[in-house]
Amino acid sequence: MNKKDRQILRELAKQYMEICNYPIQDERRKLWTEKNSLKETRPLIFVRFGMWNAWCTDIFGDHTLLCEDEFFRFYERHFRMNLFHYEINDDWIFEPYVTVRAVFETDSWNNLWGIPVSVTPSSMEGGAAKYETALKDWSMMSLLRVPQHKIDEEKTKQRYSLLSDAIGDIIPVGVDRSPVCLGFSMDISTHLGRLRGHQQIMLDMYDAPENLHKLLSFMRDGILENQRQAEQAGDITLLSHVNQAMPYCRELEGPKINSGPRKRKQIWGYSAAQEFTLISPAMHQEFLLQYQLPILENFGLVAYGCCENLTEKIEMLRQIPNLRIIAVTPSANVHKCAEKIGTDYVLSWRPNPGDMVGYSFDEGRIRRIVSDAMKSLKHCHTIIVLKDIETVQNEPDRLKKWVELVRKITST
Repeated sequence: MNKKDRQILRELAKQYMEICNYPIQDERRKLWTEKNSLKETRPLIFVRFGMWNAWCTDIFGDHTLLCEDEFFRFYERHFRMNLFHYEINDDWIFEPYVTVRAVFETDSWNNLWGIPVSVTPSSMEGGAAKYETALKDWSMMSLLRVPQHKIDEEKTKQRYSLLSDAIGDIIPVGVDRSPVCLGFSMDISTHLGRLRGHQQIMLDMYDAPENLHKLLSFMRDGILENQRQAEQAGDITLLSHVNQAMPYCRELEGPKINSGPRKRKQIWGYSAAQEFTLISPAMHQEFLLQYQLPILENFGLVAYGCCENLTEKIEMLRQIPNLRIIAVTPSANVHKCAEKIGTDYVLSWRPNPGDMVGYSFDEGRIRRIVSDAMKSLKHCHTIIVLKDIETVQNEPDRLKKWVELVRKITST
């Protein structure tokens, strides 16, 4: 590491640690603990950037970074993003450590199941890429492989040493050895879409249900095996929480580095079904949820949903015995969902980011949408999440203004 990179990273780490040590972080931990334990608190508000496209490229793009080494540029961006996020003043918690992700032999995105998934980039700048169907016909099932929990210890040690030597005296550095089959890689739905294609999945349910069930069974068992291997190796820790929120609650320990091994029953699990948003509840049950349940039941608490409409599936989700958070997306009926969820679960409402900050910042429109939703949400354990932000039209201060406005609306 050259002297310049080291100096840049150390200064950013100092600024970040200062934020982490502010009393507001403990206040937020208490609020999240109560919220996720189904205790009455004010609505919690936070911003999940989600999509880092044109609007953030101007702020955190490669041309904005000062470090020369690619490894340290990653952490420079990490710190700068967090320092920017702090200024938004939402209820996000900034943890007093930084982590190095272990290096795995299995690629969790493009080759998780042994058949490489190729992506065709967009022909236009900032456009959507297209996943090419990997499992083109059922004869390729024999090529599938169970994701193994294998860590390249030497490369992982090198990455840890590099970062620890640079800033370890300023901020604690930990290694995240969580298995690849967590989050979206354990919901089956995400990688099923990449293996077969969304349209083909719908056809498979009618034309080849036996083969589809066989594939789903293989993926369920593969995910369970990957997680079992990680748990047996002691690599599931308090860094392994995933719930698209802040993982604090009375029932489980909060996140921290160097926690030592934990069981899945001691952490949050997460699943979604974005690829099944147009699928009926009955077929969602038959071709997804029944395969997710044996995975989810191993965790302490579970969050379910990302961008899919779950309005007509709330009753179905009640089968998940440890379910705690349900996502209510822009395409969902927030009033129906609030009625069905009640106070049984945490309701994570995600208003349309376009309406909130995307194509303009219209205070009247935001006030109208949020106030209307709060007529039903005020009786629920509500989280309000601004996520999947594609643009702020070069006005990043909209995010802070949005938080301030929504906080005023929900406090009346």
